[in-house]
Amino acid sequence: MELIKKTEIDNKLDKAKNRVATIKQFHKHLLVYIGVNGFVTFSKVVRNLDNGETFMEAFWDFGTLVIWLFWGIGLMVHGLKVFVYEGSFAKRWEQQQLLRYMREDEETLRKYK
Repeated sequence: MELIKKTEIDNKLDKAKNRVATIKQFHKHLLVYIGVNGFVTFSKVVRNLDNGETFMEAFWDFGTLVIWLFWGIGLMVHGLKVFVYEGSFAKRWEQQQLLRYMREDEETLRKYK
């Protein structure tokens, strides 16, 4: 009985560690997104200002905004996976897989009885 409780606690601890690790990866992704895009935007604005553009023309450069947009879409998908679908979809899928493997094990045992 004590062994089962320890195993359950260990499983819960492992799941919690994995959850924290995925959230941590998302936060790193967000920081890299802001840092890299901020640097690229700053560099392009400075370069375009040197080429004689006004600040607004330099800032609203399509090439720079596209990087923010497409990478932002990827970041949004990553966030949805971590914060929305991880809680509902992943748990249902995990339960379905566990049930499937348990049924397969039962069928295998029945074959050899």
